[in-house]
Amino acid sequence: MSDRTLDLDDFSDLIERPHGGLRRDAEERRARTGLPDQALGRLDELGEWLTAAQAKVPVEPLRQPKLVVFAGDHGVAELDVSTRPAGSTHALVRSALDGLSPAAILARRLEVPLRVVDMALDCDPAELPADVTRHRVRRSSGRLDTQDTLTAEEAEQAFRAGMAVADEEADAGTDVVVLGDLSVGGTTAAGTLIAALCGTDASVVTGRGGGDIDDLTWMRKCAAVRDGLRRARPVMGDQLKLLAAVAGADLTAMTGFLLQSAVRRTPVLLDGVVSAACALVAQRVAFRAPDWWVAGHTGKEPAQAKALDRMALEPLLDQQVAVGGGTGALLALPLVQAAAQLAAELPVSEESEEVDGAGDAATEEGETANASALDAT
Repeated sequence: MSDRTLDLDDFSDLIERPHGGLRRDAEERRARTGLPDQALGRLDELGEWLTAAQAKVPVEPLRQPKLVVFAGDHGVAELDVSTRPAGSTHALVRSALDGLSPAAILARRLEVPLRVVDMALDCDPAELPADVTRHRVRRSSGRLDTQDTLTAEEAEQAFRAGMAVADEEADAGTDVVVLGDLSVGGTTAAGTLIAALCGTDASVVTGRGGGDIDDLTWMRKCAAVRDGLRRARPVMGDQLKLLAAVAGADLTAMTGFLLQSAVRRTPVLLDGVVSAACALVAQRVAFRAPDWWVAGHTGKEPAQAKALDRMALEPLLDQQVAVGGGTGALLALPLVQAAAQLAAELPVSEESEEVDGAGDAATEEGETANASALDAT
C-alpha cells in the first residue's frame, strides 16, 4: 500500500479475524484442565482471544509487550478547553521520557518498554530525541472548530506514519501493544469524532478531560465539539477526510496504527477516550479490526463508553483513571499476561496432550495447503 495512493478500502480485504477454529480448540483444551467452567472468569476469554490472535494452541506467554504513545498538540486548546495551556504537551512527553509520569512509572514497574511518537507537538523538535520526533507531521494541529486540523497531504502522511510504527513493532517481535496518547485538546477531538460516528449531541460526549475542568471550561469544550461536529458531518463518508477535518495528526496516526496492527496480527490494548475514538474510526474502515483489540479500562469520559459500546468492547477494569499516556491500559496488562500464562501452562491430561499434538499437525497441514494455494494463484 505504501507505493501507491492510500486507499482505506484495502484494509477490509487485508484484515482477517483471529483464527476462530483455534479459539474453539483453546476452549476444548481449557475444558480438559479439570478446572470448573468459568472458574477463571474473563481470563479464559482473554486466553482464547490470544490463542486465536497468535494462531497457536496452546498460546505462548506474552514476552515482548510495548507501550506506544502518540503525542501531539491541538489548536482547539487555544479556546481554553483544558486545565493545561495550549501547546504544552511537550512537558507531558518530557515527563514520560524522564520516567516521571504515571504511565512511565507503571511501565517501569511492569518492565514494559516505552515508545513515544511525536506527531504534532508545538515545540522545537531539537528539544526531544530524534527517535521521538522523526514522524512529526507538523507543529500542532489546526483548530477543529473553524478549520481542518490537517491538510489532505498531512492526513495521509500521519496515517502512513501510524502504519509504519505498527510495522516496526510487528517486525521487532512486539507481541502485544499498550496504546496510549499524550495531548492537550485531544479529548475534544476524540469527543467530536465519537459524537459524529455515534450520531449524538456534543453535550452527551463532552467530559471533563484529564484535569477535571470546571463548568465554564466544560461549556467552552462542549461548544468546540458542537462546532467541530458541523464540520465533521459532511465528510463522514470518507474516513481520511474526517480525520483531516477534526482529528489532528496524533489521532490520525493512531487510527493508521490500529488498522495496520490488525493487518500484522498484533493484539492491542486500548487506553482511554482518545484510543477509543481512533478505534471507532478504524472500525468504520474495516469492520473486523476490533477483533484485534481489548479495552483496558473505562475512564471518566462519557464518549469512551459510547465508543466501546458501539464496538461491543467490554473494559477489563473500571478505576476511573483519567491521566492518559496509557496508564489505565497498563493497569490491565497484567490481566492479559496472566491469561496468556495460564492458558499456556495449565496442565492437561496425557490424552488431551495427544489431541493437542494432532491439532497442531492439522494446523501446520492447513497452513501448508494455504501457502500452496496462494502460490498457485
